[in-house]
Amino acid sequence: MSKLIASSFLVSLLFLLQFSSPVFSIRKDVSLQSTSTCRTTVQGRYLIADDMGQVCDALSIDPHSRCCRGKSERFSCNGCNLVLQCCNSYEFFVSCCLNPSRTQKDLAVNVKISKPITAGMYSSIFDFCTGRCRHNSESVVHENAYLSEFHHCFSIPSYSSSGGASGVQTEVRLAGINVVIGKQGESCDSVCKSSGQSCVPNKFVLLNQCETMHKYLSCKGGCLASVGADQPAEVVDDAPRDLNPGACLYTSQASVLSCDGSHQHTKRLCPCA
Repeated sequence: MSKLIASSFLVSLLFLLQFSSPVFSIRKDVSLQSTSTCRTTVQGRYLIADDMGQVCDALSIDPHSRCCRGKSERFSCNGCNLVLQCCNSYEFFVSCCLNPSRTQKDLAVNVKISKPITAGMYSSIFDFCTGRCRHNSESVVHENAYLSEFHHCFSIPSYSSSGGASGVQTEVRLAGINVVIGKQGESCDSVCKSSGQSCVPNKFVLLNQCETMHKYLSCKGGCLASVGADQPAEVVDDAPRDLNPGACLYTSQASVLSCDGSHQHTKRLCPCA
C-alpha cells in the first residue's frame, strides 16, 4: 500500500514539473513603492499652494500625492511687492516665501509664532510661510482691517530669536503706514484725523528709534532718550534751552507711547492709516 502511495506522489510531481514554467531568476525589484505626499494650504477658496512652492486650483491637485499636477511655476511671486516682501494673495505669498533664496531655513525655524514668551517656534519653512500672516498683527489696523492690499508679509519679525529689526525690516513693518510729522503741540490723534486717517498705536515702537527718526526729522540737536507720552518727537527750535531745541526724543518706556499725547514744545512723529 505504501509503495502505491509513493508511486502516485511521484507521478503527480512529474506532472507538475512538466507543465509548470521554469524559474530563471528571483526578482529583487518587487516592492511597495512609497509615494511622496505634499502638504498644502487650506486658506483660499480658489487656489492652493503645496510645500514644493507650486500654486494651482483645487482641480489640479493630484488625489494621491496632494501635490499640484502639471508644470506650474515654483516659487512664483505673482502679485507680490518684493521690496516690501509682501503679497496680495495668500497662496502666491506662500509660494514666494518658500523660495530658499528669500527665506532662510535656519532663521525661519527660530521665529516665535507670536510675541508671548510661551509661544512656540515654527518647525519648518512651510509652517513659517503658511502661518506668518495668520499671526502677524502688524498687517492690521484696529484689529479689524488690513493696512494695505499687500498684507501677506513673510519678513522675519523683530521678536524672532535671531535678533531685532533691521532698517529694512522696519520699512517692511511700516508698509501701509503714512508717517506724518505733526504741528507743534499737536497730538497724533489730531494729526491723523486731519488727513482722514486714524493713529495706529502699535506702530509707535517702530518710530521710537533714532534710525527711523533721522529719516523723517532733522534731529540737528541729536537723538536723546527721554520720557513722555508725546514721543517720538522733535523739539522745536525756539524751545527753552533746557529742553534741547532741535533734538529728537525717544523713550525707553514703550508703555507711555500713545496717540493722544502732546507737548507744547515738540512736533510728534505719527503713524497714520
